[in-house]
Amino acid sequence: MDAPPLTLLATGFLLGWSVAWPPGPINDEIARRCLAGGFWAGFSLLVGACSGDALWAVLVSLGIGILFVAPLARAIMGVVSVALLIALSFVFLRGAWRALRGPRPAAAEPPRFDSRRAGFLLGAGMALTSPWNVAFWLAAIGRPEMSGYRLAELLAMAAAVLAGALTWGIIWSGSVTVLRRRADSGNSGRWWAFGVDFATGALMAAFAIRSALRLLAG
Repeated sequence: MDAPPLTLLATGFLLGWSVAWPPGPINDEIARRCLAGGFWAGFSLLVGACSGDALWAVLVSLGIGILFVAPLARAIMGVVSVALLIALSFVFLRGAWRALRGPRPAAAEPPRFDSRRAGFLLGAGMALTSPWNVAFWLAAIGRPEMSGYRLAELLAMAAAVLAGALTWGIIWSGSVTVLRRRADSGNSGRWWAFGVDFATGALMAAFAIRSALRLLAG
């Protein structure tokens, strides 16, 4: 099946944008990292998440992705995803408690968890362990009516989806970084750190509960 290239790319871009902008754990962690360490801290996680999505896109395009929606595989991925969200919630709530007790020493290095490499790996892990990511890619490029497209067309559409998600991520990271710069004026670093970590921890816990309920509901 031959599809107009611009139509295929535009559809993919809009699909990627629409699936990336709603609130979720990845957007939440991008915001936290941008607030804590600036644009590149959050952008590294964004690139990791897009890399994980790229792998799912390739697997679905090759027809392998369908294996990961079997009940057992979906349950295993769901449990891993919920466990990851719970672990992140604990990390951030602990960070909020430490910020409340007192500010970090000025000479202290940022924790390894907040490094760019760790952000990339975390983003990729969050994207790869989410069973709903597989469902999204199957809906986007694994539908029966798309079986007539050539592999190159499916991969082009997947790339457009990733471009849409990446574009949203850049705008989101940039916007949060601007907010951080404005809020940094003044001597409120302790309460800023507490508020960011506490809000992120609470949201991750809420996402974990929601994911667990969805998993139990089937």
